[in-house]
Amino acid sequence: MIKSFPIKHIAFDLDGTIVDSYQTIYKTTIKSLEELKINTPVDKDEFYKRIGQHFIDIFRDLNIPVKDFEQFISIYKDYYFDFIGDSKIYSGAIETLQFLIDKNIRVSLLTTKLQSQADKIIDHFNLRKYFLFVMGRRNGIANKPSAEPLLFICNELGIQPENTLMVGDTELDIQCGKNAGTKTCGAAYGYRTKEQLKKEGADLIILKITDLKNLLDL
Repeated sequence: MIKSFPIKHIAFDLDGTIVDSYQTIYKTTIKSLEELKINTPVDKDEFYKRIGQHFIDIFRDLNIPVKDFEQFISIYKDYYFDFIGDSKIYSGAIETLQFLIDKNIRVSLLTTKLQSQADKIIDHFNLRKYFLFVMGRRNGIANKPSAEPLLFICNELGIQPENTLMVGDTELDIQCGKNAGTKTCGAAYGYRTKEQLKKEGADLIILKITDLKNLLDL
């Protein structure tokens, strides 16, 4: 339980934290690679382990020869909503977000998806009302694990980093929070294991999103 620093703001990651989107991401990736005439097999298990990383790093690790990364992203963005039906909000997510709002906690979203895509996904799932600020990838602002996007949110909301909790399922989320000077919470129900998140030094680990209701001193 976090008591030493009162939490006034919680920033949530999107994929693997609020929305279970693995199948959508995988199918969109395969379709986009086919469009680019790239026929390298993509191991589903190895891909799963890397969800949340930047695509350029995933392709490097899996030896997938994407020469024009921006072209891939453009195609990927166009196809994503063809597979949105394979995504779902995690059980308990709405309940937990509403609980936090009722406790006067400011809630934001921080994702590495393009801002336009993040907005579209949030609106598709009717989640807009739960977030005071939605931060996607924006020109001129570094991505996670940089502290920059999280500090940007804190500044916009008028909240100090030490009163912020970053909740996410990957090493990028934990590193981002640590770099920004916030508390961190690893979502072990997402795309990384409890052991991996512990290794990153997360201050809290949750096995389901509703665990937040009991772990915070609210």
